[in-house]
Amino acid sequence: MSVPQRSLWLKNPLGIHTGDDADAAGGLVVAGGRIVEQVARGAAPATAVDEVFDASRHVIVPGLINTHHHFYQTLTRAWRPVVSAELFGWLKGLYDVWAGLTPRDLEIATTVALAELLLSGCTTAADHHYLFPNGLEEGIDVQVDVVRRLGMRATLTRGSMSLGEKDGGLPPQSTVQEAEAILADSERLVGAYHERGAGAVVQIGLAPCSPFSVTTGVMRDTAALAEQLDVRLHTHLAETIDEEDFCRERFGLRTVDYLESVGWLSDRAWLAHGIHFDDAEIARLGAAGTAVSHCATSNMRLASGIARAVELEAAGVPVGLGVDGSASNDGSNMIQEVRQALYLQRLRYGAAAVTPERALDWATQGSARALGRSDIGVLTPGAQADLAMFTLDELRFSGSHDPVAALLLCGADRADRVMVGGVWRVVDGRIEGLDVPRLIAQHSEAARSLLARTT
Repeated sequence: MSVPQRSLWLKNPLGIHTGDDADAAGGLVVAGGRIVEQVARGAAPATAVDEVFDASRHVIVPGLINTHHHFYQTLTRAWRPVVSAELFGWLKGLYDVWAGLTPRDLEIATTVALAELLLSGCTTAADHHYLFPNGLEEGIDVQVDVVRRLGMRATLTRGSMSLGEKDGGLPPQSTVQEAEAILADSERLVGAYHERGAGAVVQIGLAPCSPFSVTTGVMRDTAALAEQLDVRLHTHLAETIDEEDFCRERFGLRTVDYLESVGWLSDRAWLAHGIHFDDAEIARLGAAGTAVSHCATSNMRLASGIARAVELEAAGVPVGLGVDGSASNDGSNMIQEVRQALYLQRLRYGAAAVTPERALDWATQGSARALGRSDIGVLTPGAQADLAMFTLDELRFSGSHDPVAALLLCGADRADRVMVGGVWRVVDGRIEGLDVPRLIAQHSEAARSLLARTT
């Protein structure tokens, strides 16, 4: 990622949420790809600036961070046979369709997912790709190319499924791999693409899919490999009661006991969903520092339940947000996901406990912690200059008073400008260098072709 050296003052924003309590109403100074100064209301920068951008029409927030997604699922949004199914039935209906994915399908689907995220103010996205049918063995390599092309940051996880139907798992045999192939490719991808330290653009995590689709051996061996390679671990856990029942019947354990039995109860891991934990399990997760990605829209769409986000956070669990796969959401809009999390968590804890600022913090610094990063998710000096800027000049915002609260309460859905590492990636609501109408046409055709081949 090229890093601009000229300094830029984003001057006098309409509103700003920095992630700390500092007075930054006068804006931010960006240089060398980082935030170098917060400017107080009515003040001028202490830093010499080369350029000034008048931000008086904009609300500035840290770049939103998506901690759980399945990019390939943009090809199967709102598919009628599973529109009203819950998780296990939904998966069983879609596995055979997804088994027909090609590299070109994945490239287009990933581009659509990332473009949609970027336009919604997201600057970093984690993807959980666990499907490697014949011909798609280099799926993560395909995704790396798309991430770099769009200029975002990503944690791309090498997912896996090794427990097929014939051995008591949920997925069909055509979608599972042998342990040796999974572990070898995991090691290859970390060596080829994983970047370390502040400003990393592409990072690789290891992500066996779920207790009902992966053998205990692969779970244990992946945990050991992640420790050896010093990368993060990701999986689905405690999403539904069906999953809890599966773990009890197959392993004789509840989900967190199972997690501990395979060496995953640690601060290296983050878990998608994390809904059905009891009080003792929440305490154990907090003591271990294991993170949770709250996926509010998906949890409502599949009627899975409501994560205990406030209690998890109080126990010491890093809580981030994720849009989840775009066939269980069915979108990839991160600012809308923040709004859904705000409202869903208020149903459980009340309005006073879940403020707009708290929901934004889940989507920024909480998500950064879930991904093991401290260089993104806030707009403080030294942090990466990853930020999103929204205008409030649409009819839906007319009459609003608190600019930051209005983003969520009035339903913002598209950023006007997005910066990643000091580089503008969205300008005037458009992604630099991307022909969106052409992409939509290609993606729609790929979606039709996938269903025609596999149904």
